[in-house]
Amino acid sequence: MNTTVRDFLAHHRDAVVAELAEWVRVPSLAALPEHLVDVRRSANWLAATLRETGFPCVELWDTDGGAAVYAEWCAEPHAPTVLIYSHHDVRAAKDENWDQTAPFEPVLRDGYLYGRGASDAKGQVMAHIWGVRAHLAAAGRRAPAVNLKVLVEGEEETGSAHLQGLLRDHRERLGADLIVFSDTLLWRADHPAVCMSLRGTMLARLEILGPLRDVHSGAVSGPAPNPILELSRLLGQLHDDKGRITVPGFYDDVTEPSQRFRDELAALPFTEADWLERSETRSVGGEAGYSVLERLWVRPAIEVTSVIGGDPIGPSRAAGPSVATADLSIRFVPDQTAAGIAEQLRRWVADTISDRFDHELTVSEETAQGPYRTPEDLPSVAALADAMQEGFGHPAGRMGNAGGGPAVLLSDNVGAPVVFFGTGLPEDHWHDSDERVSVDVLLAGAATLAAFWDRLPGL
Repeated sequence: MNTTVRDFLAHHRDAVVAELAEWVRVPSLAALPEHLVDVRRSANWLAATLRETGFPCVELWDTDGGAAVYAEWCAEPHAPTVLIYSHHDVRAAKDENWDQTAPFEPVLRDGYLYGRGASDAKGQVMAHIWGVRAHLAAAGRRAPAVNLKVLVEGEEETGSAHLQGLLRDHRERLGADLIVFSDTLLWRADHPAVCMSLRGTMLARLEILGPLRDVHSGAVSGPAPNPILELSRLLGQLHDDKGRITVPGFYDDVTEPSQRFRDELAALPFTEADWLERSETRSVGGEAGYSVLERLWVRPAIEVTSVIGGDPIGPSRAAGPSVATADLSIRFVPDQTAAGIAEQLRRWVADTISDRFDHELTVSEETAQGPYRTPEDLPSVAALADAMQEGFGHPAGRMGNAGGGPAVLLSDNVGAPVVFFGTGLPEDHWHDSDERVSVDVLLAGAATLAAFWDRLPGL
C-alpha cells in the first residue's frame, strides 16, 4: 500500500477523533420520541460531513422513525458502483451505568474513544469517511476510483421498520454492483478477518397469565397458579442438557456451513481464556458438537433477554402476580425462515404449558431480518482480504457475525451481493455501558477501505 495513506491518516489522527467525538455528542437515540429531533440532527451532521468530504450529491430521506442520509459520488462511468450501508441511530444508555464517562460526553483514554455510538456504528461510518479522504489524498485523485453510494439509516436499532420503503421508493437511485455492509465486528485487532455471514434475527415476547389479578399471597398461596413459576419451567425446558433447542422441528431447515468455512473458522486464533476475557461472559456453554465460533456464527440460538414478574421495582406487595413476561431474541441461519420458526415456537408453547395457565405469544415476524452468506468465491472478498492485510498489517482470515441486520433485504432490493466490513471488536461493549472504539482499529479500517477502492476497478 502507498505509505502516503498511512501518513495521511496518522497526520489526521487527532482530527478523526475530534470529528467522531463531535458526532457522538449528538444523542441520536432510537425508539424514543423525545429524541427524534436528535436523530435528525445526527443526520444533518453526517450530511454536512459528507459534503465537506466531496460528495456532490447528499440528501436527507425522512421517515416516521428517523432520517436517513443518502449520498453519491459517481464520476467513473466504467468503474463498478458500490453501495455502502450503515446506521447513525444508537441504543439507549443510562448515565448511572457508565464508569468511563457519560454516554454522550466522549472521552479519549488509553487509545480508546468512549461514548455511545463510538463503535456501533458512527465509528464505522467515520472509517468510511476518512477512507475516502485517504484514498483521494494518496492518489491525488479528484474523485474515487469507484462509484460510491452511501445509505446511512436512522432506525437500525429498532428493526429498520422503514428501510424496505426507502429501498422501494428509491430503487433506481440505489442500483449498485456491490454492497458494503458496515455494522459488524472484527475478530481481533491483531488478526483481522473478512466477515462472510450474518445470522437472521427476530424478537418474541411470551406472557404467562395466572390469576385474573394480583392476589394477596397469604390468601391464595398454594392452590393459586403462579405465572413466574410456570414461565421459569418453560424457559428451563427451552434447551436440553446438550445445549440444543428443544422446539420440535427447529433444526430441520438448518443448512450446515461448508467444510471450507468451518476450516477457516478453526484457523482463527482462539482460546477459551481469551474469549472469556474479551467477551466478559464468565463461562462457555451452548450447543454440544460445535466449536465456540461455530455456535456464534453458523448455528441458531434463542436467548432470554428479559424476565419480568411481580414487583421488580420498589417494595414487594407480597402478592401473587397475575402475569409474568419473558422477551426472547432468536438468531437463525439459512435455510430457516422467520415464519417457520414462529409457527414452531407457537406449537411448542401451546403443547408445553400447563392447562392451569393461559398465555400470549407475540412473534415479531414483520420486523425479522433474514440471514445472509456472502458467496465464498466472490472476487471482491479476496480484494477485501488483501486490502485488510494492507490496512492492518496482518493476513486476514474469515469469520461470521453473531448479530443480525438487513443484509438480505438490501441484497434482494438492490440486486447485488453483500460483503461485510466493520471496525468493531467484541470488547467494544456494543449496547452496553462504556461503549468504545479503538482509534488504531478505526485508522486501520480507514486504510483498508482506501486500499479496497483501489482494487475494485480491476476485478
